[in-house]
Amino acid sequence: MKRTGPTNVHLRRLIHLLRKKARENRAAIWRRVAELLERPTRIRPEVNLSKINRYTREGDTVVVPGKVLGAGRLDHRVVVAAYAFSAKAREKIEAVGGEALTIPQVMERNPRGSGVKIIV
Repeated sequence: MKRTGPTNVHLRRLIHLLRKKARENRAAIWRRVAELLERPTRIRPEVNLSKINRYTREGDTVVVPGKVLGAGRLDHRVVVAAYAFSAKAREKIEAVGGEALTIPQVMERNPRGSGVKIIV
């Protein structure tokens, strides 16, 4: 039988961790992020900084279940967690005083997921 879903071991472990934390903390947001990460790579979201800038405010925490790209500019400080970042995106986020984190780091800080936005 052919394997379905992601074959990347690190991604599979992250999805498993997200589902586990969703059950433990009754946090539906982590289950939704896991579902979005399970999608094929070709339809996984790639989000530009301009979109993050448009839909966030100062101090918001955002999860991108895909890759953050460096197109556009960021006016305010935000905490961005994503599966992957381009080098330019990471530079621009840190230049305005924001943080570019991995998804497990945000899960540790906020296990219930309260106040976290998903941007796709």
